[in-house]
Amino acid sequence: MHFFHLSDLHIGKQLYGYSLLEDQEWILTEIYELIREKRPDGVLIAGDVYDKSVPAAEAVTVFDRFLTKVSQLEPKIPVLIISGNHDSPERLAFGAKILSRQQIYVAGTCPQIPEDHLKKVTFQDEWGETEVWMLPFVKPGYVRKLMEESKKETDREDGAGEQRDRDGETEIKVKNGWEEIRRDYNEAVKFLLEREQVDTEKRNILISHQFYTAGGETPKTSDSETISVGGLDQVDISCLAPFSYVALGHIHRPQSMGRESIRYCGSMLKYSVSEWEQEKSVTEVILEAPGQEPVIQLHPLHPLREICVIRGRLEEILEANKDSICEDYVSIVLTDEEELYQPKEQLERIFTHILEVRTERNWKLVQEWEDGQAEDTQSDPKLVFEQFFSQIQGRKLQEEEAAVLEEVFAKIREEEG
Repeated sequence: MHFFHLSDLHIGKQLYGYSLLEDQEWILTEIYELIREKRPDGVLIAGDVYDKSVPAAEAVTVFDRFLTKVSQLEPKIPVLIISGNHDSPERLAFGAKILSRQQIYVAGTCPQIPEDHLKKVTFQDEWGETEVWMLPFVKPGYVRKLMEESKKETDREDGAGEQRDRDGETEIKVKNGWEEIRRDYNEAVKFLLEREQVDTEKRNILISHQFYTAGGETPKTSDSETISVGGLDQVDISCLAPFSYVALGHIHRPQSMGRESIRYCGSMLKYSVSEWEQEKSVTEVILEAPGQEPVIQLHPLHPLREICVIRGRLEEILEANKDSICEDYVSIVLTDEEELYQPKEQLERIFTHILEVRTERNWKLVQEWEDGQAEDTQSDPKLVFEQFFSQIQGRKLQEEEAAVLEEVFAKIREEEG
């Protein structure tokens, strides 16, 4: 089987207030052209299709155009989509039965009643069947009731009596603590996979959108991801043993976990300044005879606008770029020691998409000032501001500035009573 692995499209995302829809449509067009050229057996999209659970109409239109073009290719190329933590499972799965007639398969919600199972699509080639399992983003609460029902059934089969409380209901112990919550994530994913009784004589592929770890090793993350505090949502890859390839979403940096065939393909665009050195790509996978390791190839993507970090003195940056207009998204770090006059306004004449302008000297001073203030939370706010101004600007407030400051704090005191 030959397929493309995508994830974390985040259609509708904004970057420092800039809409990325034009950039996203550009890159989706490049992905479509690659699909048209390579003709994979399937396209797997591992969650976070949209950036928000209620996507804007324009975002839905962009994805609709992409799916429509892919669905019109002949012979048909199936597209398999699961929901991620940014997606609304129900909204993403709207019209799923109708879409399946066009070989667009959407799994929005995970099983929640005993009759439900993971959605599965079977592919056939010269080496036999390959089953692709679709596991949408899971929280323990989504499947807790199903797990309890399964445990009751197991207890009955084992002849174990139910322990009942005063009201005659099954006693359910409430788990407390972060370690228990983390265990719940592990148990939820493991439970959903084990109940499918995956036939390991066949080739099996899983599409999943979780925070997977490998024996305590965590994936390398970026600033654009939503990560749970304390690693509460971690799932160990030990539950993924039955699968020949695991197409993961959730982490924006391309990487493998534990083995090469458990892979985060990464986002299609750079969605934070921290990703500026990453190379985004489409992951192409060829899975041949059962038992063979998959062949993985990365196809670099070429964005409409790059994310760049520029560091240097203001005058040097302006001089080096005076004969051009830069439309890339830029984060600029100024190394000047002296105070600058309207640096952003000067830079905007050359750089049309400035994400941020930071003065390295001021940034360091702010960090030092914050460290110094951490233990002194009882200071007079006016005095704190005066100290902050003096440290950043290298001078005291002038008489007129001090008068304005006093007026501001007088109004605050009046409003607070």
